[in-house]
Amino acid sequence: MPNQKILYVTTEMFPYQEDSNMAETVNKTALKMHREGNDVRVFMPKFGLISERKFQLHEVIRLSGMNIIINDLDQPLIIKVASLPGERLQVYFIDNEEYFKRKFYYKNEEGNPFEDNGERAVFFARGVIETIKKLNWVPDVIHFNGWMASFIPIYLKNYYKKDFFFNNTKLVMSVYNEPEVELNEKIKKVLAFDKIKNLKALEGLRSQDFIAEAMNLVDVVVKGDEFLEGDYEQMYKEATSEKADFVEAESMENVYLS
Repeated sequence: MPNQKILYVTTEMFPYQEDSNMAETVNKTALKMHREGNDVRVFMPKFGLISERKFQLHEVIRLSGMNIIINDLDQPLIIKVASLPGERLQVYFIDNEEYFKRKFYYKNEEGNPFEDNGERAVFFARGVIETIKKLNWVPDVIHFNGWMASFIPIYLKNYYKKDFFFNNTKLVMSVYNEPEVELNEKIKKVLAFDKIKNLKALEGLRSQDFIAEAMNLVDVVVKGDEFLEGDYEQMYKEATSEKADFVEAESMENVYLS
């Protein structure tokens, strides 16, 4: 299926993260689509653990400089880019000193979740949407991977519901056995500022709750892991969107074309 514009939004991708099925799957799928002649781009958070020097990241000045308003505070959006090592596939990194400079993913050195994990997810989601719009690059498919990416369908169907930029874009979401990330009451205030209320996810305030919310807002849900565990299997069963079960990277184009 050449000549398609495919956007991968993920929290993990090899080689920036290792030892993760999600990171491996996104890498393999994006590369396969890229090598088949599609216009593929990847967006992910610029976590502080990702070495800018090792992976040769550089800032894209023409895309940086926007501010994303999070709960009435202006947060500068910095966009960095790198080519996947040995490939011409571009990976864009959403960065912000306040949210992503720290040398941990979602928990501090004591193992406690960061107080602003919800804000970080919203900043990432809105940063991806605003950057794609600034690029004026309309994807045929957006494929979401990871709990932070689940905030994008929530925003597209609420905050951006009158924006027609993504109207003809197919939304695909892969669900993995991700470790739970606890959010807190702050996320209610952040979403309310953007006039997003009445989400079922706000009753639980866990990363899984937002994944479950997003699963009902996309066109197709895919099992990222062959066997989903615990809550994830139940969430998958209860999702109202079309389902594709476990799909290998080599066959993912069938999901995009269905």
